[in-house]
Amino acid sequence: MTTDRTNGSLYTRIENRIATVEFGHPASNSFVSELLARLAKELVALGENNEVSVIVLKSEGERAFCAGASFDELVAVSNLEEGKQFFSGFAHVINAMRKCPKPIIGRVQGKTVGGGVGLASACDYVHATEAAAIKLSEISIGIGPFVIAPAVERKMGKAALAELTLYPTEWKNAYWAKEQGLYAKVYGSISEMDKELDIHLQKLASYNPEALAEMKKVLWQGTEHWDDLLLVRAEASGRLALSPDTKKALEKFKK
Repeated sequence: MTTDRTNGSLYTRIENRIATVEFGHPASNSFVSELLARLAKELVALGENNEVSVIVLKSEGERAFCAGASFDELVAVSNLEEGKQFFSGFAHVINAMRKCPKPIIGRVQGKTVGGGVGLASACDYVHATEAAAIKLSEISIGIGPFVIAPAVERKMGKAALAELTLYPTEWKNAYWAKEQGLYAKVYGSISEMDKELDIHLQKLASYNPEALAEMKKVLWQGTEHWDDLLLVRAEASGRLALSPDTKKALEKFKK
């Protein structure tokens, strides 16, 4: 069952020290700015919740995991401030994931594009299915994945980032993503993934939360400057979104 709300949906369930955060949007689980802001706020709150040891991030339905940022909002950007605000959405979410003291486990059931790849990259461990192909299509419309690039590079390396960005129309399959380090495990079906995911979450939730928090610091060491870096990248993306070449490329997406 998927949401039909134009501003998307976000639900959190906490059980046995496991917080399950599920987002959704009728346009292939893409993110409007309001939904990104809600997700960032929710991750901060869960990081401060002593009843939570581990967080799982998932999306609605059985098809796309995340289609990235809302094209409708991107097309509507008309000035630099709007552009910076639009691209800052994923910056705030990635920084919230980075600074959250709880491990964040991703559940990727299907294709993911652009900002969705950034979300998966910012997870600390990812379970995925064979259907979870990835693509960074931003260059093809005159912008670039500048905000999410630090997270992608940290997880998969600069060579993989170049492969994804400079061939923006090509899907990379889930096994390629696993080889590059984005996914930890790939399964033949959603049911198989969920069975193993549940076992993994139950184990993580039983461990010393202080040890998990210290390990999280180790995993993200060296990213302390991202609060500033990602917002600088957002501004650069906002400028590109206003360029004539980008506006021309976006014409085909206008309704």
